[in-house]
Amino acid sequence: MHVRAPAVAGSFYEGSASGLRSQLDRCLAASEPVSEKESFVAAVVPHAGLMYSGAVAGALYGRLALPRRFVIVCPNHTGEGAAAAIDLEGAWRTPLGEAPVDAELAAAIRTEAPFVEDDRAAHAREHSLEVQLPFLQLLVPEFRFVPLCVALRSFERVSELGRAIARAIARAEEPIAILASSDLNHYESQPVTLRKDMAAIDRILALDAAGLWETVRREEISMCGIVPTTAMLVAANELGATSATLVRHATSGDVNGDYGAVVGYAAIAVR
Repeated sequence: MHVRAPAVAGSFYEGSASGLRSQLDRCLAASEPVSEKESFVAAVVPHAGLMYSGAVAGALYGRLALPRRFVIVCPNHTGEGAAAAIDLEGAWRTPLGEAPVDAELAAAIRTEAPFVEDDRAAHAREHSLEVQLPFLQLLVPEFRFVPLCVALRSFERVSELGRAIARAIARAEEPIAILASSDLNHYESQPVTLRKDMAAIDRILALDAAGLWETVRREEISMCGIVPTTAMLVAANELGATSATLVRHATSGDVNGDYGAVVGYAAIAVR
């Protein structure tokens, strides 16, 4: 069985099991506990180092009723591998152990979207999916997931991927959630980033995939996960989603005090 080794353990998150558990606990404790976990169809979750975006991600993971199966769609920061890359089998390792790939669901998605390639190169050094796994390992010990790393360039093809994901999920006999891994605007001032972030967030809250795609391009919003988020919105709409909630929004400046060039982070639940 192929096991993907962690690429960013010790940099984006703590490299030891005990240190990582403590770090995750701090991320989750940064928000008030909820009395009842909320069901959801999909979500947007940030992927910077946990020291920066972990509290935003933790606010989402601590609030939702997490199923045992996930499709996690991330951007391709490295430029390596296929434009739409899936890992069909095996497991991914973090300091907390091995997280198994949902081979059945991965095969179903690839059948629905034959342009998606079985390609490990795109995943090998990509951080944006990997940083989600420790949260799930802590909160849902027996979960399975489908890793999708995407750098598609046309709205039509991204929409095709979203519809394919939805068809595969619709045939399943148990709940499956979609996670779109994305940070928001990058390396502009706090006021500019807040304005640009909210322009994108408003379209996500409206479940408007085409509007998000157009807004990000028109407003020059450097949202690295525009492709995963758009595909997620298309899939969520196909699956009957009717609303979305902004769980938490922050910037890197809120952590390090440097508001001259910040990165935006948002956690959004889609129901």
